[in-house]
Amino acid sequence: MVNIPQLPEENTSNVPEEQLPGALEEPVLLSEATGEALVRGSLAESEGEIHEIATPEIETAEDYIEISKHGIVAKDSVPRKIFHVVNIVVLTCVVLFTLFPFVNVIAKAFSSATAINLGQVSFWPIGWNLATFRRVLSDGTFWLDYRNTIMYTVFGTLISLAMTATYAYAISRKELVAKGFFTGIAVFTMFFSGGIVPNVVLIQKLGLSNTIWAILLPSAISVFNLLVMKSFFEGFPTELEEAARVDGLNWYGTFFRIVLPLSKAILATMTLFYAVAYWNSWFPALLYLTKAADLRPVTMYLRNLIASSAMGNDMTGGLSSDAAAQINANIKSVAMILVMLPILCVYPFVQRYFVSGVMLGSVKA
Repeated sequence: MVNIPQLPEENTSNVPEEQLPGALEEPVLLSEATGEALVRGSLAESEGEIHEIATPEIETAEDYIEISKHGIVAKDSVPRKIFHVVNIVVLTCVVLFTLFPFVNVIAKAFSSATAINLGQVSFWPIGWNLATFRRVLSDGTFWLDYRNTIMYTVFGTLISLAMTATYAYAISRKELVAKGFFTGIAVFTMFFSGGIVPNVVLIQKLGLSNTIWAILLPSAISVFNLLVMKSFFEGFPTELEEAARVDGLNWYGTFFRIVLPLSKAILATMTLFYAVAYWNSWFPALLYLTKAADLRPVTMYLRNLIASSAMGNDMTGGLSSDAAAQINANIKSVAMILVMLPILCVYPFVQRYFVSGVMLGSVKA
C-alpha cells in the first residue's frame, strides 16, 4: 500500500455542514500499482501537463477484465479464444472452397489440351498455351458482342438508376397521395409475374423485339433495389428538405440538388448491382433478339460456345487437329475469363461503398 500525499487543508469553519463534501461510507482500498498511477496522474494534472500513465496489469486468472490505456476491456476467456480459432479455420476453408473454381478456370485457360484432358490441372497451369486466347481475340463476333455488352451495361445502368431513384424517392415521401398503392404495385411484382410466354408476346406487341430496348426496358427497375433506396430516403434528414423549401426549391430541385448529392453511397451500391446484372444477362437476349445477331451480348457468345464446344464448331474451322483439340479443351475457360475481367477490374473501386450503402438502406423495413 502507498500513502497518498495530503493536500493543504482549507478553512471550512464558516462553511455550513450541508455544503461540506460528504465522507465516503466505506474506505476504498487501492493496490500499490493503482495508487501510484493515481498519484502520478494527480501530480501531472496539477502541473498542467498530460503524461501517458503506465497502467497496472491484472495477472490473476480469476479476473475477466484488463485495464489498458484504452480503458477497461473484457479479457478473452479460453472458450472465446477457442471460438476465434475455430471461426478463422472455418472461414478460411470457405474462402478456399469458394476460390478454387475461379482459380481452376484461370489455370485451365493457360494450360495445354493434354493436361486438361488428363485432369492434371488444379491450381497452376500445366503446358503453358495461349493459342485459344489468340483465336478468341481475333474473332470479330466476339468484339461486336463485347461492344453490345458495354452499351447495355452503361445505358441500362443509367436508365435503371434514374427510374429507381425517382420512384423510390416518390414513395418514400409522406406527402405522396396513394403512397401505399404505388408501393404495393412494385411489391406485387416480386411474388407474381405473367410468365415467359406472356412477356415475349408483350414485347412483340410493343414492337420492341430485336431492338436494344427489349434488353434495357424490361429490366429497368429491380424491386429489391427499389425498396432498399426507399428505406434510405425515408431515413434522410427532413430538416435539410425543409431548409431547401425555405430557400425556394420545389420537389425536383430538392431531389436533384440536395438529396442526390448526399446519396453517393447508395447510388454507388445500386450502380454495382445494376451493372453486374446487365453484364451477366443473357436470357432476355435469347428470348427477344432472335433475329438480331448483331445486337447480342457477349454472354450469348459464351453461351453459344458452351453449347457447341463439344462438337467443335465455329472456332475450329481451318485448323489442324491439334489446334482444334487445344481450342475445344479450354475455349470455355478462356471465354469466361474474358467476359468477367471488366467487372473484376471495376469492382474494387466501388466495393467500399457496397456495405455502407446496403446497411444505410436496410435499417427500415
